[in-house]
Amino acid sequence: MTDIHPGQRVTVLADAQNLYHTAQSVYSRNIDYSSLLSKAAQDRELTRAIAYVIQADSPDEDRFFDALTDIGFEAKIKAIKTFGDGSKKADWDVGICLDAITLAPKVDTVVLCTGDGDFAQLATHLRHEGVRVEVMGFQESTAEELIAAADSFIDLSERTETFLL
Repeated sequence: MTDIHPGQRVTVLADAQNLYHTAQSVYSRNIDYSSLLSKAAQDRELTRAIAYVIQADSPDEDRFFDALTDIGFEAKIKAIKTFGDGSKKADWDVGICLDAITLAPKVDTVVLCTGDGDFAQLATHLRHEGVRVEVMGFQESTAEELIAAADSFIDLSERTETFLL
């Protein structure tokens, strides 16, 4: 696969829930999305950056969504679903996959900001289609199969001073 070079067209897809849960449970901190986007783009041509977020009606949520937009992300927002038994569910796995596959013919590199092993098949598919796949996630919560399926892996936990607020 190709190495990183300035002419590459890059799209960044950030699984905000996945990143948030690790940042909170392991470090009790939040993600620095500005640094995340900067490192993901690495001075290449950023074609699109999408952050997939869950609307949980928590305080400061709208401010967070606005901040993502100010940084350069398009915020795709999905409401959390509450079921009859009280359980809750919200994830963007299918949406992220659809966007990645749709955008793949228009880019050279897809950066997946997640540790979710469900995306290993997506990474394998994208690489088969000739797209470079980079994964950014926390080593302690990133699935081995996702790391193995990607062209490169950036461990956010190696540079917490950069990637966490």
